[in-house]
Amino acid sequence: MPRSNRPRRPRGRADGARVEDVEEPFGLDRLMSGWKRTEVRRGREYAVQPISTASAQKEYLCPGCGLTIEPGVAHVVVWRADGVLGDAADLASRRHWHNHCWRTA
Repeated sequence: MPRSNRPRRPRGRADGARVEDVEEPFGLDRLMSGWKRTEVRRGREYAVQPISTASAQKEYLCPGCGLTIEPGVAHVVVWRADGVLGDAADLASRRHWHNHCWRTA
C-alpha cells in the first residue's frame, strides 16, 4: 500500500499555539479587500476603501460625475467616518466613486 504524506495531526508552534490560531495582521483577506484609509475633505472625515478591478462586479452610479461605474472598473467606496448618527448610518450611506472623481471632489 502506498505511503500517505498527509500530516496526521495539526502542527503547532513552540509556544503551544496552533498555526490556525495565530492571527495574521496582513493576511490574504486584507490584501484582497484593499487598504482602507481615512481622508479629510472639507472639514469632514471619510473612510475610503479601494475596490480592485477583480472585486468590482456590480454597476454603480458615481455621485461625482453622475455616470455609471461599470463592472470590472477599479473605484473607491466612501462613507463618513465621523457621522453623528453612528457607524451603522454611515455605512448605509456609503457611495461608490470613480477614482478620478473622488480625487477632484
